[in-house]
Amino acid sequence: MQAPSVAIAHDYLTQRGGAERVVLAMARAFPGARIYTTLYDPDGTYPEFRDLDIVTSPLNRFSVLRRHHRLALPLLAPTSNRIEITEDVVVASSSGWAHGFRARGSKLVYCHSPARWLYLTDEYVGTGAGSRLKSAVVAGLKKPLSAWDLRAAKTADRYLANSTVVRSRIEHAYDISADVLPPPHGITSDGTREPVPGIAEWAPDGYHLVVSRLMPYKNVDKVIGAFATMPDERLAVIGAGPLREELLASAPANVRLLQHLTDDQMRWMYAGATALVAPSLEDFGLTPLEAGAFGKPVIALRGGGYLDTVAEGVTGLFFEKSVPDQIAAAVRAGGQRAWDEQQIHAHVATFAEPRFQALLRDAVATVLPPDMQQAFRNQWQDPAGSTPEETA
Repeated sequence: MQAPSVAIAHDYLTQRGGAERVVLAMARAFPGARIYTTLYDPDGTYPEFRDLDIVTSPLNRFSVLRRHHRLALPLLAPTSNRIEITEDVVVASSSGWAHGFRARGSKLVYCHSPARWLYLTDEYVGTGAGSRLKSAVVAGLKKPLSAWDLRAAKTADRYLANSTVVRSRIEHAYDISADVLPPPHGITSDGTREPVPGIAEWAPDGYHLVVSRLMPYKNVDKVIGAFATMPDERLAVIGAGPLREELLASAPANVRLLQHLTDDQMRWMYAGATALVAPSLEDFGLTPLEAGAFGKPVIALRGGGYLDTVAEGVTGLFFEKSVPDQIAAAVRAGGQRAWDEQQIHAHVATFAEPRFQALLRDAVATVLPPDMQQAFRNQWQDPAGSTPEETA
């Protein structure tokens, strides 16, 4: 029997974040798989996507939506309904839309979180400029989108969650039991490194690092507020988003904001950092693993996905609330500890990409019809002959 065909789906490929790195990992797990998405901005997301087979929706004809995907919110549900995937099985990487793409074959949903704008609206919208208008728009769409979202979730043959907290959200939102498959970390320490202008002068003494989209719920403003009280410490913030201008205006002299860095530059930034600061309630918490790949500890909010990716006292420290005084106290406490890089590396190794690939392929096999499963397993069998359990 011919091996089953595999497709990948993702909400939109318009930014550089952890979810987009997971899609790239999926593409490496299934070389040649076509990727379906609503919007694709080659300049806004990772350059590796340029080499992949990407199918977009009609919305992609509008450049303003490629650059500002949130403007498409009222259109994304009907657009998702019209995306039809013809392959035998699709792996849908979803935070709100890809789980609703129509599939002729089987559908495995890898959920980064049920839609934040529906189930964590206050955190998603925030309290900054324009929050009232955003809240009004979401409130007007919430009832029909919630009904659509639940119907979309029920079309899946199986759900995977990227963390234990997301597993709980899936059960609460959809009454679906999901298995947890943590994603791999995206940036590895091997590879070339390129110094970043404006930060190279900080390199000898180190700096703390935030890697985040500049969204209200990410709490980057709270970290900047903490470092405003610590003029002898330095903070580099890497990320883009709607709050950029506001954060630039409030940043003190010891804080610098960067965006659109290459992977070579990201490696250089992680390697030169003293520690990572992770202040948001994340669905998974990928950046502590990226920092850990370079032997760097993390100062993180106690909650969300960080409970899965941070080993307290071994790879980092927690603070209880994302407020400047607690963040500052944790940064000072972290600076007084002697961190064991080997222990940090050992923890990160448990989230390696080969393990993710093996477990993902095994999950895909389970949603295929019985007569296709053996052909699929033969196609994607680990060359070393190991099973997913052995690679766990």
